[in-house]
Amino acid sequence: MERQKVSKFQIWPQVPSPRTTNPDPMPVLKQREIARLDATGARTRLFSREHADSAKVGDVLMVTTNSGEPFSGAFIQIRRRGVDTAILLRGQMMKTGVEMWFKIYSPTVTGIDIIWRRPKRARRARLTYMRKPKHDMGSVDNLVSAWKKERYALRSKAKQAGGRRITK
Repeated sequence: MERQKVSKFQIWPQVPSPRTTNPDPMPVLKQREIARLDATGARTRLFSREHADSAKVGDVLMVTTNSGEPFSGAFIQIRRRGVDTAILLRGQMMKTGVEMWFKIYSPTVTGIDIIWRRPKRARRARLTYMRKPKHDMGSVDNLVSAWKKERYALRSKAKQAGGRRITK
């Protein structure tokens, strides 16, 4: 008896979902934006999981922006969100610990340099314990000045080698 009641109703075919007919446009849009903001792919490579020489949590980085002087500090955390990928650096200004977030694909960020690499990999993804006085690196100005001296020395050697010609 119940089957007769059910068989009287017409069952319409299910409407195809837009997800099956149209692919998700967001990955394509994110890739297009990253390609526009990072034409060379250097920043993508710098924070890539695949590259061995990429920046890792615990390294000391220096971020140069359009306005103001560069900010250097310990790389504490990375927030991977496609175009909105951001890094957290902890440095010191006037003997006070300061943390700053930088969006790596932002047009205001002109350069990101690795100043010092941590000798051993960090065993955590976020080094929030570096906020405690026991683990705080403090000022990284000595590392930055040593890096600048080394860089200047390499540039002057390259200029000297480029100026000389070896002829036989």
